[in-house]
Amino acid sequence: MITMKDVYKAYPNGVTALNGISVQIDEGEFVYIVGPSGAGKSTFVKLILRETKATSGQIVVQSKDLTKLKERKVPYFRRNIGVVFQDFKLLPQLTVFENVAFALEVIEESKTVIRSRVMNVLEMVGLKNKARFLPNELSGGEQQRVTIARAIVNQPKIVIADEPTGNLDPETSWGIMRIFEEINARGTTVLMATHSKEIVNTIKKRVIAIEDGLIVRDEARGDYGYEI
Repeated sequence: MITMKDVYKAYPNGVTALNGISVQIDEGEFVYIVGPSGAGKSTFVKLILRETKATSGQIVVQSKDLTKLKERKVPYFRRNIGVVFQDFKLLPQLTVFENVAFALEVIEESKTVIRSRVMNVLEMVGLKNKARFLPNELSGGEQQRVTIARAIVNQPKIVIADEPTGNLDPETSWGIMRIFEEINARGTTVLMATHSKEIVNTIKKRVIAIEDGLIVRDEARGDYGYEI
């Protein structure tokens, strides 16, 4: 599903973000990516999304070698990965339905398919009754659920979540995590970068810890391992 072999990433300013990491993530896994700020977590995620290219090494995602992927094929590659951002990135002038539908419109799905899939995922995240609301009419937790719906409406094999509960209160965060668990239970691989010690220590999953550009810990049912 996702394979990295001896991956290095150095930026033009001389900073080495990743310093020769190798890892294998299999289909259907749920993986937390943890570590101090500046450890290389964001670069790890950007490499999988092909937002940046490795300086050296090999990265294979869903049988595609990203080190050899042509730029014109990158948008098509990303259609198979859902992304959930900490700051939602919803289009403020579009309704909940339209924000989620947008992900299907760009790949020119039929209106029938769009309506069916959008309403199905909105029901899954508990927002079917708010399909006509605008983002500013929703709470932060509801906006994050719209973001999740948008990420999974294409039925991707992989969902990457970057600090998805970072701006939410604890009660709302647990509701969001239940949705991610359900997504994973349906067979989708979930990668979650997080600083939430309580979530990682309570909902036990695989933990990959990155420090100074190196994977220092990879545990099947790990703890967060850092003081907040």
